[in-house]
Amino acid sequence: MTANLLLGNKVKAVLVSLALSAGLLSVNSFAVAAETSEAQKPSFEAYVEQLKAEALEKGFTQDLLESSFANVTFHKRAVKADRNQPEKVETLDTYLPKRVPDWKVNRAREMFQTHRELLSQIGDKYRVQPRFIVALWGLETNFGRIMGNYNVISALSTLAYEGRREAFFKKQLWAALTILDQGHISIDKMKGSWAGAMGQNQFMPTSFVSYAVDGDGDGKKDIWGNHADVFASMANYLSKEGWSDELTWGRQVKLPENFDHSLAIPKNTGSRKNWLKAWAESEKSLAEWQKLGVRRSDGTNLPKVDIKAALVFPDDENGRVYLAYDNYKSLMHWNLSYYFVSSVGHLSDRIKFPPLKAAKEK
Repeated sequence: MTANLLLGNKVKAVLVSLALSAGLLSVNSFAVAAETSEAQKPSFEAYVEQLKAEALEKGFTQDLLESSFANVTFHKRAVKADRNQPEKVETLDTYLPKRVPDWKVNRAREMFQTHRELLSQIGDKYRVQPRFIVALWGLETNFGRIMGNYNVISALSTLAYEGRREAFFKKQLWAALTILDQGHISIDKMKGSWAGAMGQNQFMPTSFVSYAVDGDGDGKKDIWGNHADVFASMANYLSKEGWSDELTWGRQVKLPENFDHSLAIPKNTGSRKNWLKAWAESEKSLAEWQKLGVRRSDGTNLPKVDIKAALVFPDDENGRVYLAYDNYKSLMHWNLSYYFVSSVGHLSDRIKFPPLKAAKEK
């Protein structure tokens, strides 16, 4: 009955839209219709029952569903956070000092030293420099200290019910149930952010299913409390998305006067697919960028190595400019944000420089 009610509401919404377009319904009438539609929306409790019925059809057991949804609650704060995410109102020059303050750099270098042996083993296995693992760890959860305290099933159910991105959050919910079904974590310990991002690396459930690994061979993928699993899962993510430990992430550069800024990737491409297309159309060898007058930030020549790079402007033409290497694409897959990638790159660089007492890293 709940499924029929939801379907009925969707049909009514389409009819109302058509009526408005044809001039058959006034704005005031539309407001009344909207209020009526909202009033007919099933309760959260009824919606959860529908979710459980769908999950049962997908093959999840009744016992799993009863235990997973036993304490599910509606989180108004999650809906508010999803609807009111802050607009970007700063530049990299103001963002990076807040995101990568000195105390975080010092902490990152300490954590690198503390976990050096484990990080080295994982770095060698997945061909990912450990400094990038530590940088991601520090920026995602302050080295595992801030993981979120939302019940993941509740958060995902809430956001699916809210409806703005129902299909996305239902997909995440099925993945979360899969994780519980496989026994990697118990429901009482499956905590995350308001959006359902989990563990010390803040994987969404579908990312967990795709990239999480058992780093220490104990049969579980515990990204909440097991450092081996946390680090290995991060490295596996980057590795699967094309990371190479023969490259760094990129470098800040200077441009000559009257440079043709159309050679850079557009600031806003709208999607990862479009961004990758723009990358493919704009990348050039370092030798080609050198001929165009691009130089390191200190004015010296670019490295004489046979690799390609793309030019990116995280802010605008008057802001910072970066030559981005292929590893930049892996970080943009993690989070499609120039600011996020810049913060990861800068923290990783400050872990590396000045050098720690260890073998040189790339």
